[in-house]
Amino acid sequence: MRRYVLFDTETTGNKDDDRIIQIGAMIIDNSQNIEIFNEFCSSDVAIKIEAMEVHNIIPDMLIGKGKFVDTEFYNKLNEYNNDKNYLVAHNISFDLGMLKKEGFENSYTLIDTLRCVKHLLPDSPYHRLQYLRYSLGIYKDEKAEAQKLGVKIKAHDAIGDVLIMKLLLSKIVKLVKEQFPQDRDIMGKLAYLTKTPVLMKKFKFGKYKDENIEDIANKDNGYIQWMYKNLDLDEDMKYTLEQYLY
Repeated sequence: MRRYVLFDTETTGNKDDDRIIQIGAMIIDNSQNIEIFNEFCSSDVAIKIEAMEVHNIIPDMLIGKGKFVDTEFYNKLNEYNNDKNYLVAHNISFDLGMLKKEGFENSYTLIDTLRCVKHLLPDSPYHRLQYLRYSLGIYKDEKAEAQKLGVKIKAHDAIGDVLIMKLLLSKIVKLVKEQFPQDRDIMGKLAYLTKTPVLMKKFKFGKYKDENIEDIANKDNGYIQWMYKNLDLDEDMKYTLEQYLY
């Protein structure tokens, strides 16, 4: 039976040495049975103040908790680890990177809801999960969904974010059906979009914020070159700038 593993991590920070301290997940099968996981775990890495500011997890909450590799979710993650099943996250490269630090070697087919909405909603000014929660009206359905599943919703909380992502995935499926009516394999299409870099239209930051990238490339290509060489850009922005450099 095919399974869809929707997950989110909260961590000690976002640097190379940081580790997972909370995992939230829903594992959904073809019969719509749902397994829910919301587990805290200890780490030898101290939680950075900047991370506490975002997710509100403090060291006292992890006292007596086991390591991530001892969680129920980690056992299930490995049990279903094959390419017939899907691993789903918003900005999956970050969360998958955190899993790899714990020794996990991925064999799932990946779906990144962030990359998918960049493809499907190119004119949206932002593609952050919390922004989409409101711009797509997900907040209107979340209370009923949370009550049905017995989940509490809180921004930047792993299980709360997974519930929002579950509702977002339903929106994404509808968008694929509308934009690619010839594609019968919806999840396969999402996996394809996940692997395909996005050609960004506008700058989301910097001195040319909200301006068309193509226009800036034509009038100030030096800025494009500077960005590419000096800034820590995501894969989509790197891909976009490369179109105007090579």
